[in-house]
Amino acid sequence: MATIKDVAKEAGVSVATVSRVINKSPKASASSIESVTQAMKKLGYRPNANARALVSQSTNTVGVLVGDISDPFFGTLVKSVDNVARENGKHILVGNGSHDREEEKQAIELLINNRCESLVIHSKGLTDEELIAYAKEVKGLVVINRYIEEIGERCIFLDNQKGAYLATEYLIRHGHRNIACIASSINIEDADERIQGYRAALSDYNIELPESYIESSQPSSEGGEYAMTNLLTKSLPITGIVAYNDYMAAGALSVLDENGIQAPDQMSIVGFDDGLIARYVSPKLTTIRYPIQIMAEKATRLALQLAKQEVTSSETMRFSPTLVRRNSVSKVG
Repeated sequence: MATIKDVAKEAGVSVATVSRVINKSPKASASSIESVTQAMKKLGYRPNANARALVSQSTNTVGVLVGDISDPFFGTLVKSVDNVARENGKHILVGNGSHDREEEKQAIELLINNRCESLVIHSKGLTDEELIAYAKEVKGLVVINRYIEEIGERCIFLDNQKGAYLATEYLIRHGHRNIACIASSINIEDADERIQGYRAALSDYNIELPESYIESSQPSSEGGEYAMTNLLTKSLPITGIVAYNDYMAAGALSVLDENGIQAPDQMSIVGFDDGLIARYVSPKLTTIRYPIQIMAEKATRLALQLAKQEVTSSETMRFSPTLVRRNSVSKVG
């Protein structure tokens, strides 16, 4: 990655001159502006916009990157960030990353270049190294729903494995042994961790099931329908299901209904997230509560404190999920 010194060397000017050009100083000559601009373009150098903001009085904005702005889960995240931002006299700018590396990168660059000195980042596409680099540049950057050891004190994350374990164990304690897993097909650690939790619970209770009991699809209601349909076509003796999220669980319930399979009497199911949909499907969904509101509020307050360099101690901020008991699980009769 090119530095300001590299730009100065390429342009044949001093570092101070490069700084004047970057910060649009009236003292910068037309020739130096042209040479520095060409050097930055050639080297692929992007000025530290966060540092420029501090020089020219930072704006009162908090940047937020989410995976899918249309998803109510991320809507709750954004609303929670906005509440804390407003408490501190600030507004938010929102970027949509779509769990895609390039889109996440472009969104973060846009937020930085709009002088957001505090950032709450939900990224599943960027590498650890890329996020670490952004964290070094933006002092007020906090990562949510992901843990990176090198910047662990700036990560707010959930114990996904524990959540899936709780869901699977709850079914086991109701007598279920043939338990399927409807998983997410998106290549993110959440999906892997929840499968690990499912497998760990089965192992601890000495239950062995083939891989055919795991069906992956898009983490949506349509994906849940697709996965449930595939499970039914396998003619497995399934009595219980652990779903990646509430939407997949809702889609699965729809397919069960269409096939005359009553839930929970003939098929029990547990969701994940405890979103609004969990309370309005029939039967009301037993699920794992994801405390995203509390986590987002914590992340925003931490980002604001980091931007002001007010954080004096570090701690691991891993949140624990809890089981919400409703009506979608019954004992094996």
